[in-house]
Amino acid sequence: MRIPQKRIRKFQKYIFFWWKTNRRDLPWRRTRDPYKILVSEIMLQQTTVSRVLSKYKKFLIKFPDVGALQKASVSDVLRVWKGMGYNRRALYLKKAAKTIVEDFSNQFPISEQLLSKLTGVGKYTARAILIFAYKKDIAAVDTNIRQIITHFFFDDKPQKENVIQDVADQLVPKDTSWEWHQALMDYGALEMSKLKIKKTKKKPRIPFKQTNRYFRGRLIDRLREGALQEPSGFSTAIIDGLIKDGLVKRNNGMLSLPD
Repeated sequence: MRIPQKRIRKFQKYIFFWWKTNRRDLPWRRTRDPYKILVSEIMLQQTTVSRVLSKYKKFLIKFPDVGALQKASVSDVLRVWKGMGYNRRALYLKKAAKTIVEDFSNQFPISEQLLSKLTGVGKYTARAILIFAYKKDIAAVDTNIRQIITHFFFDDKPQKENVIQDVADQLVPKDTSWEWHQALMDYGALEMSKLKIKKTKKKPRIPFKQTNRYFRGRLIDRLREGALQEPSGFSTAIIDGLIKDGLVKRNNGMLSLPD
């Protein structure tokens, strides 16, 4: 789908005009350090900005660079991660740091292909690092940006990923990709909820406290305080899953966080 240049310019002008008086001041926007941007992007996956704001600075004080994170124990990283949820993301960051130090000689890769080799880094995160650290003129599509494009260019009708990416590529203003993506993300977070968007009926959801993720998180929280005997009556499948993910270790009936 080719978007007429006139429509592109009109849309860009609209977004930038809105952003001029609505932009958010977020700490990861004050840096071009790819490590700090990686930390923020992994933290922001499936987590609200408000929760990340309370943890981002603490994490960087404890692990100020890839070398410090690579040398840290898994248990230390998981303890600092407390309160963020989705604990595997902490493990992804540590594994990514290990790859950067050992495979890339402590230098951040500057291509999407190489960045995508880092654990936990997909297409969006790789492109976000290239945009926010290196100001590359490329398009990155997250949930908010996908929703904006779907709303303004497809009348809220869901589209295939490649269709959305194609439109996103056309919309990026030359030499202002950093500003463009920040503006879109702010618009998506602050403004899209106010619009009347056609929504498909969602299936009933299982209460969070009945999900495996809830019980996984509670066990990790308990182990942050120290090792404990494997609890009877607790789902073996959940414990085995945590062990397989590298988040828990078992030794003679005792459970603990990895070293």
